[in-house]
Amino acid sequence: MKNVKVAVVGAGVVGLSTAVCIAEVLPYCSVTIIADKFSPDTTSDGAAGILFASEFPDIPLERQQHWFKDTFDHLYTIAVSSQASEAGVLLSSGYQIFKEIPSDKTPFWSKYVLGFRPMTDREMKRFPDHKFGQAFTTIKCECSSYLPWLEKRLRKAGGQIIRETVKDFQQLGRSYDVIVNCSGLGSRSLVGDAEVYPVRGQVLKVHAPWLKNFIRDGDGKTYIYPGSSYVTAGGTRQADDWCLEVNKMDSEGILERCSRLEPSLHGGQILGEWVGLRPGRKNPRVEREWMQVKGRQVLLVHNYGHGGWGITLSWGTALDALGLVRQSLHERPPKARL
Repeated sequence: MKNVKVAVVGAGVVGLSTAVCIAEVLPYCSVTIIADKFSPDTTSDGAAGILFASEFPDIPLERQQHWFKDTFDHLYTIAVSSQASEAGVLLSSGYQIFKEIPSDKTPFWSKYVLGFRPMTDREMKRFPDHKFGQAFTTIKCECSSYLPWLEKRLRKAGGQIIRETVKDFQQLGRSYDVIVNCSGLGSRSLVGDAEVYPVRGQVLKVHAPWLKNFIRDGDGKTYIYPGSSYVTAGGTRQADDWCLEVNKMDSEGILERCSRLEPSLHGGQILGEWVGLRPGRKNPRVEREWMQVKGRQVLLVHNYGHGGWGITLSWGTALDALGLVRQSLHERPPKARL
């Protein structure tokens, strides 16, 4: 097959993962990633990046398992390699605790993380307001390092990077044979998807090097994730809130809730506050369609709407998007652009 021009729109963790997958696996594709924001200015950069998941209602569980396992295996390989420090990928152990006993004590992702088990009574005594807990080792992926590492990997595979705002896929289709839409919230305007909405997240960055293990309340609103250089304390999940300004009341609430779980956090120094808008959607959209552009068929593959699970599912959905590109190009090879 002749050289196929591919544009990947969006440079968060989903976009960069998808661009790298296509560039490394399909040598006949010339991949360009186009975005108005790159690291350190993406939503992915502020994410805590701990791998575990929740179920989406309308996607077959087997497919969700593949997304999680493929991402975990990919990042685990990096975490135990000489690239771990540069890539910002590390193993992280800790607890997820619940105020009420969950109906599913062994979630679908539990068999892919390491050492998953119920917490003991002795461990639970530390959290008197909670009735049940899970202990496991997973992966923490710090995108402030991981995204630049992926950019480097993309360039090594021959990929190009363009900083530009994409406003119209029809216009873009005049120059490319394939468009991969990883624009997250941008899909509201780019493809008119009203199902994607902002979920505002605010976190604190805390200097507390004595903390080594993560703690997460099962409701998803309170978590403490130690990293390589600071602890991420959070958080908020505020649907349909577009505000990117730091809310001091949110910060106070985060610190108060997290300190209840981990009293030693009171001795930490607040290094900064961060706000990002997750691309919420009932289910991620990973599928294809064809666009008619000046008499040509241009492939449009979607990979967006991961909500708070972008890092957790990034490599898995990127591999799915790669499969859609490969399958579609073999079905309908591109015609020459006139």
